[in-house]
Amino acid sequence: MHIIRRLFSLRITHPTLSGLWYAFFWMMFGALILSLLLHASLMEEEQLSLYTYIVHSIALLFGGLVSGKRSGKKGLYQGAITGLFYSILLLLISFLALDHSIGLTNLALILPATLIASAGGVFGVNLRK
Repeated sequence: MHIIRRLFSLRITHPTLSGLWYAFFWMMFGALILSLLLHASLMEEEQLSLYTYIVHSIALLFGGLVSGKRSGKKGLYQGAITGLFYSILLLLISFLALDHSIGLTNLALILPATLIASAGGVFGVNLRK
């Protein structure tokens, strides 16, 4: 049983990649919850954009937290890189898959994403101790 666990275990050791993995995991989980709430008619579609920003903020905070915790030092830097990559990947996905144009308002969302993940990285470094 120990051999099977060692063969099929996946542990991402790089802080930025693990932060991105956890950020996208929490984003997918939040999107699932939002879609279930929307399906159950507990929420209107007009409120969806606010809750989407909240889900992305929570995902960025947890992604920065994990990257800061895994690095053990330079949490601000690790969180910022995680937030930057997360926001750029989301912009690329929306540009390529959904055929949205990249405008100044979309590019302006990179800064808050980087700041939120940076804060998560600072908290993550302090959680390690």
